[in-house]
Amino acid sequence: MPKLIDQEKRKIQIAEATWKVIVEEGLEHASVRKIAKTAGLSVGSLRHYFSTQSELLLYSMNLVSERVKQRIENTNYQGAPLEMVTLAVSELLPIDEDRRIEMEVWFVFSAKTLVDSKLKATSEKVYSEMHDGFANIIGTLESYHLTKHGLDFDTEIDRLHTLVDGMALHHLLHPKLFTYEKMIHTLKYHLQSICK
Repeated sequence: MPKLIDQEKRKIQIAEATWKVIVEEGLEHASVRKIAKTAGLSVGSLRHYFSTQSELLLYSMNLVSERVKQRIENTNYQGAPLEMVTLAVSELLPIDEDRRIEMEVWFVFSAKTLVDSKLKATSEKVYSEMHDGFANIIGTLESYHLTKHGLDFDTEIDRLHTLVDGMALHHLLHPKLFTYEKMIHTLKYHLQSICK
C-alpha cells in the first residue's frame, strides 16, 4: 500500500527548505533544484507541490506571515500595559533565531516583489496587516490612557511601523553594532516617549 503523505506538511517542509537556502546562500541561489535537494526531494516531486518558483515563493512568504500571526495570537501577554505592548512588538523583531530567519527571509521576499509582480499583492496584504497590528498597539496604549495628549494617532502608527522595520534591518545587517540590547532599549524608549 502506498505511503500517505500529508500534503500541507510537505509544503511546509519545502517552504522551510526555501528559507534555509535563502538565509544561507541568498535568493539568487534559491533554484528549484537546490531547494528540492535541501528538502530531500526530487525536482519532479517539488514541482508536484509548486509548479513555479513564484508559487513556491508566494507560499513561503505567506508561511512567514502566518507563523508570526499565530505566535502573537497564541501568546498570553501579562504585566503592565507598557510591558505587554513591548513584548507584542518584540514578536516582529529578530530577537531569537526563529525570528531572525523570519525577518531575513521577509526582507528578501520584499525585495523580490520589486521584480516579481505575483508577490506584490501578498506583500501589500502583509504590510496592511502589520500596520493594523501597530494601530492596535497604539490603540492599546491609548485605551489605558497612557499616551500623551494631542498625539497624531495615524502618524504614531506610521512611526512605530517604520521604527520596527528599521531596527530589524539594522540588527540583521549590523548585529554587533546595533545589538539586541540596543534594539529593545530603542523600542522601550520610543514607547515611553509617547506616553505620559
